[in-house]
Amino acid sequence: MRCVWIWLFFSIILGCRTRHHEGPPSDHFDGSRFFQPGGMEPKNIFSVLRWRFLGDREDWPESVANTETPELPDKVQDGEVFLTFVNQATLLIQLPGLNILTDPIWSERVSPVSWAGPKRVRPPGLPYEKLPPIHVVLVSHNHYDHLDLPTLQRLARDHHPQIFVPLGDKTWLEKEGVTHVRELDWGQSVVLSPAVKLIFTPSQHWSARGLFDRNRSLWGSYLLEFGEQRIYFAGDTGYGPHFRNIQKDYGKVWLALLPIGAYEPRWFMQPAHINPAEAVQAHEDLGARLSLGIHYGTWQLSDEGIDQPIVDLNAALQNKGLPRTVFEPALVGKTYRLRPGDPAEGG
Repeated sequence: MRCVWIWLFFSIILGCRTRHHEGPPSDHFDGSRFFQPGGMEPKNIFSVLRWRFLGDREDWPESVANTETPELPDKVQDGEVFLTFVNQATLLIQLPGLNILTDPIWSERVSPVSWAGPKRVRPPGLPYEKLPPIHVVLVSHNHYDHLDLPTLQRLARDHHPQIFVPLGDKTWLEKEGVTHVRELDWGQSVVLSPAVKLIFTPSQHWSARGLFDRNRSLWGSYLLEFGEQRIYFAGDTGYGPHFRNIQKDYGKVWLALLPIGAYEPRWFMQPAHINPAEAVQAHEDLGARLSLGIHYGTWQLSDEGIDQPIVDLNAALQNKGLPRTVFEPALVGKTYRLRPGDPAEGG
């Protein structure tokens, strides 16, 4: 209970430093705050406190050892993709001549402060010091388990990557010393290299770093296009029509990186977090050839047990009559070598 009050206190403090976007209204921005088309609203602080005080959390272990060892390539050849799962929504995606990090976190906690809040139960699957040169960083939204300021400051200092963030997050990041930041709105695209295009696509979620900056910045997902292939990084999302719309607008996805954790209790989590069954439906909506489950097993952010996402994912695949090989839970520390048309294989 003490941690709840600590979180609440520092959320109020940080919420006073309101981040906001200034721009014309759109179908997801009313001129002051962003909103979810279709009417989805995140739960308010009273619902948060009800869940935290009255919820029924499964116990997690204090620590878990990783079973996989990353095997980064010396060079990525044409027609290859290497993907290493670091933790939560942090992945290293290596394309020929281009190293990309998604929602990077190497901190111990996902919290307004470094000494309280959710603490990791397993180490990062790839030590920060073992990173190759990072060219691009993708941030899906500003929640603490996706936008980790200390990690972004470190990356900006050590690697000088181009950092992409949703509308509303650039100005305060630059004030915190994070350089080379570019904001994107839904549907905007950027050419990362002659062979790779980045598109910022919708998700069903919300944003806040404190109590008074709710939905002052945008949230979203990313699509990487190279050749005829597409990699989709969902970030964090509830289930909605955006998955089908992404396939309709851009074509079928070759590889989908979909969250499978932080989904219980459903009365609280459902609007903004898909569960494994919904992730399998999203896999089908996207027309994905292969999906990997992320966003589970590192920080206890919800009520389900640490291994429950894997159990529920396998059950959902069985219910759909799909083989487990089309949608696997990504293993922390594992490097996947992928080639279009071939199944994933580690190392």
